[in-house]
Amino acid sequence: MLPLEGKVAAITGGTSGIGACTAEVFIANGAKVVIAGRRQDRGEKLARKLGDAISFIRTDVACESDVKAMIDHAVDRFGRLDCLMNNAGRGSQNAAIADVDLEQFDAAITVHLRAVLAGMKYAVRVMAAQGTGSIINVASVNGIRAGLGGHYYSAAKAASIHLTRCAAMELGEKGIRVNSISPGMIATGAFAKFMGMQPDEADDHPEYAEAAIGAVVAKWQPLQSVGRTDDIAQAALFLASDASRFVTGQNLVVDGGISAGWPIAAVRSDRDLFFRTIQASLSARFA
Repeated sequence: MLPLEGKVAAITGGTSGIGACTAEVFIANGAKVVIAGRRQDRGEKLARKLGDAISFIRTDVACESDVKAMIDHAVDRFGRLDCLMNNAGRGSQNAAIADVDLEQFDAAITVHLRAVLAGMKYAVRVMAAQGTGSIINVASVNGIRAGLGGHYYSAAKAASIHLTRCAAMELGEKGIRVNSISPGMIATGAFAKFMGMQPDEADDHPEYAEAAIGAVVAKWQPLQSVGRTDDIAQAALFLASDASRFVTGQNLVVDGGISAGWPIAAVRSDRDLFFRTIQASLSARFA
């Protein structure tokens, strides 16, 4: 029996990148999937590709009524809802504190936090009646380590991680598990979109992001490979399946080790300089 046999999942931000890859992995493992996103042409194209096990609904997660309609669509189309993956997002924006644009901050909070809460609000009503369910909130390594992402994005993702824990404490008694995944640098179109590339072109060429990540990976993470969407999809598969039946309130970090500390390749020369300086000081003292 496949891990998600008989299960139904809804994935926001499901028309590209991590969301689209996760939809494919879920379907390959037996699930029926609703993908939600704003780009209708792209969503319908993916639905045609993956067949009867998938259904697309145009959804703007900033609009609460759209989120409710997505959950209703999943139940109407497939009869139940076993997993909600809150994955929709927008790129990180850099701004100094003195120059912040509070409207842009509000927009980041709306997509990365308010939409997560909205998704849970409507999914819980279905899952509680079933007595079971898994909610997966896609956060970011920027939510647990400062200095890599912009202030708006990082703060929103940190809040999403804590909201996940809070929800898990409430919903456990209803049989609903709530966890987050914090990706590190994953080769998706998000980076090229941030640099001004059109969304469809950026999503069709993840190799641009892969090249950029590859240029800095030795300094930033101990594992020297570039993260790909399937790395996150496989983590989501675990959290959606009964293999994680005893896991809730957790933040599963999939980042190649970025959040664990500085890789030895990045600090070796500094560490050597540190000890040489100490040795020189001691030698001067006892000369």
